[in-house]
Amino acid sequence: MTLIAPTLQAFFTDRLLQQRQASPQTITAYRDTLRLLLTFVHQRTGKMPAQLDWDDLDAVTISEFLNHLETERHNSTRTRNVRPTAIRSLFSYAALRHPEHALLIQRVLAIPPKRFDKRIVTFLTATEVDALLAAPDQARWEGRRDRALMLLAVQAGLRVSEITSLNCSDVTLGTGASVRCEGKGRKQRAIPLTSPAEAILRLWLRERAGHPDDPLFPTRTGRRLSRDAVALRVSTHAATAAQRCPSLLGRKIHPHVLRHSCAMSLLQAGVDTSVIALWLGHAGVRSTDAYVHADISIKERALALTTPASAKPGRYRPTDKMLAFLESL
Repeated sequence: MTLIAPTLQAFFTDRLLQQRQASPQTITAYRDTLRLLLTFVHQRTGKMPAQLDWDDLDAVTISEFLNHLETERHNSTRTRNVRPTAIRSLFSYAALRHPEHALLIQRVLAIPPKRFDKRIVTFLTATEVDALLAAPDQARWEGRRDRALMLLAVQAGLRVSEITSLNCSDVTLGTGASVRCEGKGRKQRAIPLTSPAEAILRLWLRERAGHPDDPLFPTRTGRRLSRDAVALRVSTHAATAAQRCPSLLGRKIHPHVLRHSCAMSLLQAGVDTSVIALWLGHAGVRSTDAYVHADISIKERALALTTPASAKPGRYRPTDKMLAFLESL
């Protein structure tokens, strides 16, 4: 019997922090997944997490945990498929330290991801974006902050984690106005700002009056906005904007929709997909293909370039009685 606790601690302190130098976002995601898993096993077995051994985390238990995420925690299939990333990373590390559990670890690593339907990307039109940006109350400090935040998200195509991690010094105004951020894989990039975005950010930075290392979009107490807080603000303003823009009624608008809207506006403007991939910080151009599929106007232009079919409409009717008999079978 081998306890999990020493290996789990070494996985975070040695593998993730020292060897891989994982980002704080990765540490947090792995921590949350493994905490959910250990809590689930504790509720099923009655054992405290510190007393669990590897036999308590076999492939059957891991599969039951993934089903628990969907049925009881109501996670989407995409979220369900993300959780095993931390589990596989832990078990791959454990395979080097516990060869006596090689068969159990191999079975866990062999658990496949669940297939899911790939939906068309959701994005906002220019009219809907204008309605959303007009929704925050400009008489309130939070309203001015939210407007600047959403405008930057739409124009720069930032992920919500990139928005919340921005500091005041990450915005450059004047000639060559841009915003710098660090995305997935610790890839840093700079995105140019339009004149309207620069003007609003200039006013916001003047009102914000923060130090270079202070968060660009803080709470009232000066702390960084959380991902959930940003999502709540966007959905709240979307509900307000729906009163003026009926096309927003009943739609679920979250921060990533603003990122999609940025990509679609670039694509419809004729920007090459390789440039869009660099703009959004994608790992490759293939990640940008989803926006091409979502833009029906591109397909309509392709259809207009094709030669229309010259065949006359109608149904085939045989001229011979024998052929008519065979056709009727």
